[in-house]
Amino acid sequence: MTGNTPSSIHPPLPPTTEEDRFAWLRLLRCRRVGISTFHRLMAEHGTAQNALMALPEVARAAGLDAYEICPPGVIEAELKAARAAKARLLCLGSAEYPRQLAELSDAPPMLWAVGDASLMHRPVLAVVGARNASSLGMRMARALARDLGEAGFVIASGLARGIDTAAHGASLQTGTIAVQAGGVDVMYPAENTSLAHGIGKNGLRLSEQPMGLAPMARHFPCRNRLISGLARAVIVVEAASRSGSLITAQDALDQGREVLAVPGHPFDARAGGCNALIRDGARLVRSADDVIEAIGAAQEQPPLPGLPEPEPATSTPPKDRRSRQDTITLHQQILSQLGPSPVAEDAIIRDLGLNAQIVSPALVDLELDGQVQRHSGGLLSRVIN
Repeated sequence: MTGNTPSSIHPPLPPTTEEDRFAWLRLLRCRRVGISTFHRLMAEHGTAQNALMALPEVARAAGLDAYEICPPGVIEAELKAARAAKARLLCLGSAEYPRQLAELSDAPPMLWAVGDASLMHRPVLAVVGARNASSLGMRMARALARDLGEAGFVIASGLARGIDTAAHGASLQTGTIAVQAGGVDVMYPAENTSLAHGIGKNGLRLSEQPMGLAPMARHFPCRNRLISGLARAVIVVEAASRSGSLITAQDALDQGREVLAVPGHPFDARAGGCNALIRDGARLVRSADDVIEAIGAAQEQPPLPGLPEPEPATSTPPKDRRSRQDTITLHQQILSQLGPSPVAEDAIIRDLGLNAQIVSPALVDLELDGQVQRHSGGLLSRVIN
């Protein structure tokens, strides 16, 4: 079923009772009812209850026989899961719903939120990038998120591995928003479970997907448009020439947001997307000062109460013997942290969260194999053939 977009239809008034919210959620969870269809049905029938009654006939007119609306039990189960996760339902048009998203033509009618929803009403910047980020890329993401957070900005990202993880971790104390591709109660990836719980306590987790939904590939582009939609600007730290981060950047441009990018070495594939963005007119970023110069300072914001420091990475105790597969895996982890630009050996060890007695011999192996080059001052780089 198709219809007009919200930009051509006045958004409905937000539900004011539990019964209304239940009906809104039930309509949105009906098969083949997307955002545009939801708004068209609401515009044509006035209320979600009326739209639900009319939906089977609408479906038959569209060629869908034996159409059944979403059973009430499905919504009851979702609301029960939301209570268990301490999630709140934010409806389009309500005071808590973020103004930036409300202005989008494909604004979600409803969002699940865990944490401090007021963060969405402060100046937001998105920091995104590669999942297989280099050590330098991770350090840059942390520095940008930390410094921009201290300057009054909330940092939004997608809770993915790599750059997203670094940005969220560095901005936990000043304000961070994680937009999830699956249900707001689904911790993905699993290794970010602790970080996700920390964001739920000290920041905000947000999703338009049903509770309990495990993310699939098609959900990530939908998530990306919300990351950029929440933000004044999107900062891309590392991104290959074809990557989800570039989809987020394109969403930002389509939404009228600023796009900024951190340059990288031309031989590093992870810098290809950023360098192309800069070539095509994105603002080059060397530090938080460049970002603030491009978009202006954050408006006066009330200081947040002190929050606990993020838990430090747990070191793995050294092992006397490592299997061949362990060694291969370690080599791959080290190489994923390195690029053509030299980085300090102790930074590699710290970013891996491993003991120096394990990492240093592996670095020697890679150096002898011609995959890693050692420079003066204890610096290392990856050899790009």
